Amino acid sequence: MSAPLHAFGGVGIELEYMIVDRETLNVLPIADRLLAAAPGSEDYEVTHGGMGWSNELVMHVVEVKNLAPAASLDGLPAAFRGELDQINSLLAGMGARLMPGAMHPWMDPDRETRLWPHQNQEIYAAYDRIFDSRGHGWSNLQSMHVNLPFAGDDEFARLHAAIRLVLPLIPALAASSPFADGRDTGYADYRMHVYTHNADRMPSIAGLVVPETARSQADYEARILQPMYDDIAVLDPDHVLRYEWLNSRGAIARFDRDAIEIRVIDTQEHPGADLAVAAAVVDVTRRLYDGGDLDAQQEIATEALAGVLTDCIRDGDAAIIDNARYLKLLGFTEARLPAADVWRALLQPMMASQQDAWWTPPLETILRHGTLARRLRDAYARKGLAHACRRLCDCLEQGHAFLP
Repeated sequence: MSAPLHAFGGVGIELEYMIVDRETLNVLPIADRLLAAAPGSEDYEVTHGGMGWSNELVMHVVEVKNLAPAASLDGLPAAFRGELDQINSLLAGMGARLMPGAMHPWMDPDRETRLWPHQNQEIYAAYDRIFDSRGHGWSNLQSMHVNLPFAGDDEFARLHAAIRLVLPLIPALAASSPFADGRDTGYADYRMHVYTHNADRMPSIAGLVVPETARSQADYEARILQPMYDDIAVLDPDHVLRYEWLNSRGAIARFDRDAIEIRVIDTQEHPGADLAVAAAVVDVTRRLYDGGDLDAQQEIATEALAGVLTDCIRDGDAAIIDNARYLKLLGFTEARLPAADVWRALLQPMMASQQDAWWTPPLETILRHGTLARRLRDAYARKGLAHACRRLCDCLEQGHAFLP
């Protein structure tokens, strides 16, 4: 077994997409047909060199990922673009296409949810039995997961502390889900709103979504994992769900692969934009890891961070950050700032250092025109929801920014 990578020594990206009917744009539950038809498919898992495709909980979602940690993000936009082109080519023959974004804007989960029926079906059946998967918080979610490695307790504690600080701000950069049930929900990031409530029956599973401070693996296991395992035991006597991935916080420790997985990032309009957001999150996390006051980072209350997250979920880039202690930990002297201004300042060193980098245009789009949620609302106001969604699919196929 190879030694674990050190912090920021690699990165793993997972991107989820909806499969929709090419004409109506309704969700189409054919992920198994897609995965079975793909070259390199074995037991519904597709491998193309260093890239892979796989299923998710529901049949209208497919996941694309790099299979081993990449040394940097630089080669991944082209790699993901190549995989998505292949997927859309296969789906065209099935009367389907991929739709980006974090939620389907008019899916009816009660009527249209189809759980994955093949390998690992017992896991999805257990989730459904305990939590009922026929809801937006389970069956209508698409996100990007960013996996960052650590080696040993010291790196874990520092990385975990830095991620806790960045996590509440992410919806102010990446929100892309203002619509559900065919209407504007009032939330910039409705995916994260419903996600925070999908395990309300068992609060220890998600906590406050922002993870509690943990100073070591043993501390994390005692404070977060064991209470969750104890609570689920009565409903899961066969221990089908008794694994680290049951944890539904917005960033979870994966000690099985020595990484922390960030899960609060809405899927954007094309992979270049997704990976630009990933680059932004990684850069800010690294600067907090390298230069922050670890004791102060660990001491800020989870409740305070969760309050910032709630505001950013609701208001996206228009959220107001008015926690002076939190802003100080990010390097600001002000007691109150718009979230858009916070991100603009946090990204300035990164964008100034490499003005011609591949991630500059997507980040400039967000900073100038707002989150994808804001741009989708503008497009909806002009020509309606179906038109906006068709343009969103076109942006994915063409690799273009979505502008109203």
